[in-house]
Amino acid sequence: MLHDVMKSARARAAVGLALDEDLASAGSVKSSPWRDATSIALVDPDADAEGEIHAKGAGCVVSGTTVARAVMKAVDPRISVKILKKDGSRVKPGEFIVVFRGKARSILAAERTALNFMQRMCATATLTRAFVDAVKRYGTVILDTRKTTPGLRVFEKYAVTCGGGENHRMGLYDRILMKDNHRRLWRGGDPDALDKAVEAARRRFPNLAVEVEVESPRECASALKARPEWIMLDNMTAADMKKCVRMCKGISRTEASGGITLERAKEVAATGVTAISLGCLTHSAGSVDLSLEWKTI
Repeated sequence: MLHDVMKSARARAAVGLALDEDLASAGSVKSSPWRDATSIALVDPDADAEGEIHAKGAGCVVSGTTVARAVMKAVDPRISVKILKKDGSRVKPGEFIVVFRGKARSILAAERTALNFMQRMCATATLTRAFVDAVKRYGTVILDTRKTTPGLRVFEKYAVTCGGGENHRMGLYDRILMKDNHRRLWRGGDPDALDKAVEAARRRFPNLAVEVEVESPRECASALKARPEWIMLDNMTAADMKKCVRMCKGISRTEASGGITLERAKEVAATGVTAISLGCLTHSAGSVDLSLEWKTI
């Protein structure tokens, strides 16, 4: 079951910053703490309206409904919000996802920010689902990375879970992950002494899982001597991945990484890796085409 991303303090702060970016402070306008100059100038403050968000394209996986609700409620707590399609569900073009009802000025002020969050989150969820479906027969886990939009990581990683993927580490603080640059800076990067690096990391942070990035079966064998929780197989051929997977069986879980495309995902999953990590889920998903249809009441 998906958690509510808006329980995160970071998410709530990000919503506030996004609204301030678009609306700023109303100053002398007493009716609202936000300033939508066009609506204040042209829309009757007593006018009521209803808005319904739907996806225009096929295959959209929903994500961000509670974020849209939080945006609306932050602008005007009186806005009624009804979520028709839960996060993680797939919708057809034209199917309504969320319905808002309240003062027209308030909905107009919140509309773009709500859509901006949802269209990017839905895109990440939809792309993730495509990868999850591609490797489903192999039982391979689809993981995200830290290649996220600064300040929006909590939303993007949540969207990955909406698409059926799983979160890798949230930041630099919750897992040891030795990549090539770390190795170069540790005792000269000796490829045959990676086990010593694992042992050093464990001594310093005994409660954190340890993962080591390797680029060859030789490096994999070196790291395995210390039995890290994870071995990352970076930019390897399928043949080398298979060798490493056999070596790691019963010792460490394996994560394939390095520019893996949707077209290549099945081939990589067939090597037997535990997981595939993909930066594209968050840095290249783009946006889905969402629309908010209006009607006055």
